Amino acid sequence: MNKLFTKKSSIFCFIFIPIIFLWHPNWLGFLGVQPYWPLFWLLPWSMINGSMNGLIFGLFLGLILDSLTLDNNFTQIPGLILCGILFGRIKLHSDILVGHFRHGLICSFGSFLCGTLYFLQILFRNFSDLSFLLFIPALKNILAEVFLTGLFAPFICSQLLIIFKFSKRKLH
Repeated sequence: MNKLFTKKSSIFCFIFIPIIFLWHPNWLGFLGVQPYWPLFWLLPWSMINGSMNGLIFGLFLGLILDSLTLDNNFTQIPGLILCGILFGRIKLHSDILVGHFRHGLICSFGSFLCGTLYFLQILFRNFSDLSFLLFIPALKNILAEVFLTGLFAPFICSQLLIIFKFSKRKLH
């Protein structure tokens, strides 16, 4: 069993993303907003496996998360695909301390990118209404999500990066 978990640890971690997304633990939130959970898995996976795998799994994550949400009008796919491609271009860093802080900054940028693309979809859809200005407070949500994602990313991404490197090394 331990050998199976070691070989497939990245897939087991992938399964937990929708669970955490649906669980929505309030004690990890700030201003009623959660960190953007998919980026914690997508960053280390894309850094190790490259841009093409980042694109593919960004698409899979987007499809899974869009199927879980009740609102079918907007999608998370473009942001996750773009983040998967960008994260795959980032090289691993040998300095551990710099790597931890870098994970936070990169995930913050990715969260801002995904949140902005999602917000623009909502804004363009409702631009013809006079009530589109009511969506401007959503910027607070985007900034809170960026803050939380950047805060938790050094802890979570660093551990996942170690697990993914170890499992990839065991496969070869």
